[in-house]
Amino acid sequence: MSDQSRRKFIKHLSSTAALLGIGQLAAMGKEQEQVQLIQPEKLYTANDKIRIACVGMGIMGFGDVSCALKVPGVEFVAAADLYDGHLAKVKEVYGNQVFTTRDYRELLHRKDIDAIIVATPDHWHDTISIDAMEAGKAVYCEKPMVQQIEEGHRVIATQQRTKAVFQVGSQRVSSIAMAEARKRYLAGDIGQLNVVEARMDRHSALGAWQYSIPTDASPKTIDFDTFLKDTASLPFDPVRFFRWRNYQAYGTGVPGDLFVHLISGVHYITGAIGPSAIYASGNLVQWKDGRDVPDVVVAIFDYPATKEHPAFQMTLRVNFADGSGGGEYTRLIGTDGVMEMGWNDFRIKKHKLSAAPGYGGWDTYNTFTKAEQERFVQQYQGKYGAAREKAAETSSAYAAPAGYDDRLDHFKNFFAAMRTGQPVVEDATFGLRAAGPALATNLSYFGKKIIQWDPLNMKVI
Repeated sequence: MSDQSRRKFIKHLSSTAALLGIGQLAAMGKEQEQVQLIQPEKLYTANDKIRIACVGMGIMGFGDVSCALKVPGVEFVAAADLYDGHLAKVKEVYGNQVFTTRDYRELLHRKDIDAIIVATPDHWHDTISIDAMEAGKAVYCEKPMVQQIEEGHRVIATQQRTKAVFQVGSQRVSSIAMAEARKRYLAGDIGQLNVVEARMDRHSALGAWQYSIPTDASPKTIDFDTFLKDTASLPFDPVRFFRWRNYQAYGTGVPGDLFVHLISGVHYITGAIGPSAIYASGNLVQWKDGRDVPDVVVAIFDYPATKEHPAFQMTLRVNFADGSGGGEYTRLIGTDGVMEMGWNDFRIKKHKLSAAPGYGGWDTYNTFTKAEQERFVQQYQGKYGAAREKAAETSSAYAAPAGYDDRLDHFKNFFAAMRTGQPVVEDATFGLRAAGPALATNLSYFGKKIIQWDPLNMKVI
């Protein structure tokens, strides 16, 4: 495309689209492919100050706080963590004025805290979220919402009773790319959905949760007994504390950590509320470091037909032993096309069948006598006429602008709900409908059986 043609093309685009020459999907397709650039909505205004605290200042805690502070009118006032080094890092990064404590309960009744981010290991999510809502705080809880299915129902009941603003931190559901994907799905761009397939593979120590352990880790610097909560009493073990994702007692393994992202996105796009049956298989292949969860998991989810969508099957895979180097995708496959999701971008490839099926090639036509072939062709042309036999193929791509951050939009939605009373994008019910099937995947894997799931009531049958 010449510079003149490019300028002419951009000039005639609507306010919500432009030509994007780079991006995750651009590298997947043809050079100079026209990608519609989705524009985020206008920033929320800071009507009043919102003061936040964070419980759990690990990787997600620091990331969430940093992102939340980009929203106008937000101030970070307090943090709780069981490792003294994390609390020292808080003051190093955000200043000595930030109040720090090992005991999250000290944050609950402070009048200078409006909202609490829960970024702890999974087995603490429900307790802290419920305590915070009971204390009148808004809660932003990292995914998965809970570690056990029954805990989710208690979180839902608390939110409904207290009317607290509560949002789960699966940020993709706030992505403008996801919103556009939902529009395209509902418009019928891929026909009738029948299969969803997704993978999220890795091949690195850090990707497999072998996180760094500080040299000063000791019973003096870490409150290990509180970390254990109601799990089995054990001697101090910094590996369990810093690599908690590797253990059933504190985390939720591959399904709760990664499948939940994929499930949340599919539920948002399709309007699904969950599968009716789940079966998982896998193995511990490479990372035999003392963990008691698999590093390869494949799961099949059967989604029944509802008024929102047809019946479809979803297959999810995570492989931490992927010698090809890793990679990820989510594909929603329909009768007329496929939607290939990136993180904040996606492509739709349409492959619509022709009304004329064609003949010849690998076909019984070649076994007919010459006379029968002539009669068949005459009949065929009378039925289909000049209809093209080749399937119609088209491709279109969409992407958020360079530098776009879906987690920032997720926090904007959370704070807007606090300021205006508008609904959050991922409430406790949505959170359990995403987390529940992921947790049931663990039940299937360890129990070596198919799990029957009630998606409406969010319970194992």
